[in-house]
Amino acid sequence: MPVNLLATLGDRSSAEALANARRDAESRGYRLVRYDAADDRLAAWIDWTFAPSWWSSEARAAAGWYAETADGEIAGFASFATPAHAAPRRYPWLRAYRERHEVGVFGPFGVAPTHRKMGIGLALLDATLASLAEHHAHALIPAVAGERLIAMYVERAGAHIVDTYDYALPRARAVILASGTGTNAQAVIDAVAAGRIALDLHVLTNDASAFVRERARAAGIAEEAIVWQRGEEKRAAFDARVIDAVAQQAPELVLLLGWMHLLPAAFLERFPETLNVHPAFLPFDPACDDVVMPDGSRIPAFRGAHSPEATIAAGARWSGASVHRVTAATDRGEIFVRTPLALARGATLESLREQLRPLEHAAVVTAIRRWGFERE
Repeated sequence: MPVNLLATLGDRSSAEALANARRDAESRGYRLVRYDAADDRLAAWIDWTFAPSWWSSEARAAAGWYAETADGEIAGFASFATPAHAAPRRYPWLRAYRERHEVGVFGPFGVAPTHRKMGIGLALLDATLASLAEHHAHALIPAVAGERLIAMYVERAGAHIVDTYDYALPRARAVILASGTGTNAQAVIDAVAAGRIALDLHVLTNDASAFVRERARAAGIAEEAIVWQRGEEKRAAFDARVIDAVAQQAPELVLLLGWMHLLPAAFLERFPETLNVHPAFLPFDPACDDVVMPDGSRIPAFRGAHSPEATIAAGARWSGASVHRVTAATDRGEIFVRTPLALARGATLESLREQLRPLEHAAVVTAIRRWGFERE
């Protein structure tokens, strides 16, 4: 069961402690780099290395250290947050510490698989604790699981367990809106069955023959089709019927999983907790029209309904999947989870879609877990 640990920082803020961490890293062939503002290359690297996760959004909102090799390859990172930084993290394991200004938050923290057992993680830990000690008496090391990892924090940071958590998510009512075969819907259905997420589902489609209906029936989930009678019905009337159908379920969450109609502003006003899965690697900054990838290159953001086609047409070397909050601005809502995808030369639209499918499945389930943890 995951735990919170608390470390007393003492004299770790000394210049000598930080210098020792730097020397330790250098002796292992790495350089420690401090960051104090959002670093988009680091965020993309985190998404690439630890997928699927939402660590990148936490790291962007904090400060920290990362380790790089002589040729500039990122090997690992550790972030730290003041209470002001950590306040937006509404996870239950942090709530008791929001007003404890003597406590800083350590993490997230991770080392790439190819650089583990090289000792660089310990140097990152020491440097980050030294930075926390500049302003805090204690460091909270939250949501740690695994005896070996807990033992490492106890030995290296002098930490001790202060809280034990049950991560069971409370159930929520959710409506899935889908228009096609429903592979993302199936991923959600399977995750519910496996106990990874806790949702009571209802499926709504705008195509009476959509295979997502069969998937819902096979799982014993209520489903319905609301079809736009284009020659007989105005678009506003159809939108109103969709809103009414969703409202009847009183959902706490709406999931757009291949829904092929733009939603009106009235829908988003009624159901602000709406998430969409999008087949592209979107930037965190909604004003940006390009996005930094794990190798530091930039590609267009590829927003809109035809992003896979645009990706192939542009000859892009990267793609990805993102789950974001839906707003009136197309594909510019808050990013919950995103995962990059490196494309081989000669990638086709068919091969891209095939590669994206498992990324989307994992991302949407992880985003739902994050949404659940952040509910007050």
